[in-house]
Amino acid sequence: MRWAIREAEKAFEAGEVPVGAVIVCENRIIGRAHNQTETLRDPTAHAEMIAISAAANTLGSWRLEGCTLYVTLEPCAMCAGAVVLSRIRRVVFGAFDSKAGACGSLRNLVQDARLNHRVDLTSGILDAEVSALMKAFFQNLRDVKRSRRQAGGKES
Repeated sequence: MRWAIREAEKAFEAGEVPVGAVIVCENRIIGRAHNQTETLRDPTAHAEMIAISAAANTLGSWRLEGCTLYVTLEPCAMCAGAVVLSRIRRVVFGAFDSKAGACGSLRNLVQDARLNHRVDLTSGILDAEVSALMKAFFQNLRDVKRSRRQAGGKES
């Protein structure tokens, strides 16, 4: 999870929502990424999606059986769907996402018995550290917007 947090810190520094992900197979990181939706102007450029693509490229297969995804924030429905489709064995995440989480908060897509693949879940790992990073990012964003308003500039 520490490697995922390092990726999240890269996202923070780039002005992205600080989510980081790493995929591990046989004790080796085979994919890593951080959110890049703003940078790439791509709504699918979530850390998990990019890490899954990198891991599939590393293995030369879309099937990531036996792999574990470590991610700082509970995956959304899009990312949870990609986890199921890629056959990732286990997801370990830090903080729950009460607004978009699809691994226990709003729904639990990765363990839905109606799907052909179910994922082992571990949650709350380094939750306090991940939550502090998220809170700092959004506080910083609010501060920047407030400063722009006070200076008479437009919000972006």
